[in-house]
Amino acid sequence: MHATKAISKDLTIDINMFLVKPRTRVKLRQFDADSGKMEIGKMEQAEAQLADLTNRISHLQYKLFADKSQALLIILQGISMSGKGSTIRHVMEAFNPQSCRVVSFREPTTEEIGHDYLWRVHKALPSKGEIMIFNRSHYEDIIEVRVHNTILPSIWSQRYKQINDFEQYLSENSIKIIKLYLHIGKDEQKKRLESRLKDPKKRWKITEKDIQELKQWDEYLKAYEDVLNRCSLSWAPWYIIPSNFKWFRNIVVATILVHTLESMNLSFPKPKVDISKMTIVY
Repeated sequence: MHATKAISKDLTIDINMFLVKPRTRVKLRQFDADSGKMEIGKMEQAEAQLADLTNRISHLQYKLFADKSQALLIILQGISMSGKGSTIRHVMEAFNPQSCRVVSFREPTTEEIGHDYLWRVHKALPSKGEIMIFNRSHYEDIIEVRVHNTILPSIWSQRYKQINDFEQYLSENSIKIIKLYLHIGKDEQKKRLESRLKDPKKRWKITEKDIQELKQWDEYLKAYEDVLNRCSLSWAPWYIIPSNFKWFRNIVVATILVHTLESMNLSFPKPKVDISKMTIVY
């Protein structure tokens, strides 16, 4: 998997270069988070291409809403500072909020702790015709508890299979799932955190946890590698998105969304009335 070769001279993206194929072994240190660096002179072309992709996304969402036979679940994951919120703003703003929602999964509430860990996730799933974006997700119940050692390994280690089974169940019930891991380098994470500290408009976002997570880079990388390797399956694939360069990240994500929506074979329903017999009268 060499992301630097995934973009041609005309900025055509080969999304298969970012796909984690089932039963493969990914090493994130070998995956280039800097993809897009050598294409920096093509920014205007990239902006035009992104605009075209977002227009196509908007059209396909409308088709999904009209079709109402399926739903789309988009899962965004990544370490602190990887750009989940930025991706939603720059790419997924193409979605009409009438049939698209964003849910952010933080630390579970007292009520949520009283249920199984997938309870809050199931409540947030999209209806047919809708798109749901998870900013973090049920994978936090493997990643966070593992890195911070808040529950026993014997508990979180069972969750890979449970989540795979859960996502297969959703797929079999007409919910299409794509999972996007936003991959940034350790130096880039530090750089973004320092930039946020210097910006009065962004300092409010900083938490002690953000600082602590700089020290836990290796633990997070290993935890994510295991998730990517064990939970990328045909019905719910993982894509690794090189995200050091935001413009490249946006193009890749938008391309994956277009490809996914087109693969759903959506169609506009037939009119419920006989159009030939209708006359517009002023």
